[in-house]
Amino acid sequence: MKPSACRPLLRLSTLMSLLMQRAQGQFPIVQNLTVTEGGTANMTCRVDHNDNTSLQWSNPAQQTLFFGDKKALRDNRIDLVRASWQELTISIRDVTLSDEGPYTCSLFTMPVKTAKAYLTVLSVPEKPEINGFSKPAMEGDQITLTCVTSGSKPAADIRWFRNEKEIKGAKEVNASGKTFTVRSSLQLQVDRNDDGVAYTCRVDHVALLATPQQATEVLEVHYAPRVEIKYSQALPQEGQPLKLECVSKGNPSPDPVLWTKDGGELPDLDRMIVEGRDLTFTSLNKTDNGTYRCEASNHLGTNHAEYVLFVYDPNAVGQHGPDHALIGGVVAVVVFVTLCLIIVLGRYLARHKGTYLTNEAKGADDAPDADTAIINADGNHAHAEEKKEYFI
Repeated sequence: MKPSACRPLLRLSTLMSLLMQRAQGQFPIVQNLTVTEGGTANMTCRVDHNDNTSLQWSNPAQQTLFFGDKKALRDNRIDLVRASWQELTISIRDVTLSDEGPYTCSLFTMPVKTAKAYLTVLSVPEKPEINGFSKPAMEGDQITLTCVTSGSKPAADIRWFRNEKEIKGAKEVNASGKTFTVRSSLQLQVDRNDDGVAYTCRVDHVALLATPQQATEVLEVHYAPRVEIKYSQALPQEGQPLKLECVSKGNPSPDPVLWTKDGGELPDLDRMIVEGRDLTFTSLNKTDNGTYRCEASNHLGTNHAEYVLFVYDPNAVGQHGPDHALIGGVVAVVVFVTLCLIIVLGRYLARHKGTYLTNEAKGADDAPDADTAIINADGNHAHAEEKKEYFI
C-alpha cells in the first residue's frame, strides 16, 4: 500500500480513538443528599466531557423535572438553578417526606447514561411531653413518668435527667408510616428528697443539631415534718439572753409550731417571747431550767424535738466555761487506777490466807472446860509454834 493511501486510515483511527476517549468521559456525576423536612434540596448533575448532549433530572416516580433548561413538571417548589452542557442543577423547596427517594440524572448519548442520587429527608421530632404524674405525690408513692415524642425520622433518642444528673429510663419505639413515635418511662418511689426536684426528658435527633428539645416536670412531694432545735449559746448563763430556733421541714409547711416547757405551757411570757418559730429568753435565770419542746404538725403527721436548758451561774463558770473534756479525762483515769488497785489487792489476799487461833482455842484441845482451856493456853506458849498452820 502506498504511503499516501495509509494517511486517511491513520486519521480515521486517531479520530475514533479521540471519540472513544471522550465517550468514556461522558458520564453524569451526582451525589446523595440529606435534607431536613421543610428545607431546600439543591441537586447537581455534572459531566466532565460533553459534546452538546442534553442532561435531564427525573424524580423517584420517573417523572421528568427538567430537560436541559426546560421545566417539564408543574411543581412550583422546583426551580432551575444552573443549566449548561456540563451541569444541570435544580432546587426543591419545602421538602416533604414524600420527596424522599432516588433521583436520576440522564445524559442522552448513545446509549443513554444515567446516575442516581438518593435524597434522604429527615423529620424533626415534635416537642416532648411528660405525663403520668399528678401533683402532689405522697412520700412513699410509686409513680411512673412517661416522655413521648412523635414524628421523628429516623427514630429519636430520649434521655432522662434528675436535676443535672443523667438517669436511665425504659425506651419504646413504634413506627407510624415513615415516622416514629418514641416513649421512655421512668419508675420512681418518691420520698422527701424528691420534693422540688426537676426531672427532665431530653430528645436528641440528627435534625435538631445542637438544640435538643426537652420537657421538665418538677415534683411536689408531701411528707410529715421533721424538727430540730438550734440554740444561740452552748453555755447559757444567768442574766444573758438565749434564742431557741425550731427548724421544721415538711410539706405542707408545718406553720405555726408549738412551744412547751416540761409538758405544759410556757410559764413566763414576759421573758419568754415566741415569734414565729423562735423562742427567745430576754434574761435567763435558774427558774428557766427544764425541758423545752418544739412540736410541728401537718395533715400527714406530727413530730417534735426537745432541748434541756440548764442555766449556769456566771460567777462559777469561767469565761469559756468548764473544760468538760478535761474533767471527763481525769474521772476516767481515777476510775481506771481504782479498779487496778482493787484487782491487785484481791489477788494478794487470795494468795496469803491463814488460820489464827485465840488463846481459848489454843488450849481447848486437851481441856475439859473453858477455865482449863485458858490455863492450858497460858501455859503452853512455848508450844505455840507447834499449833500454827501456814497456807501458801
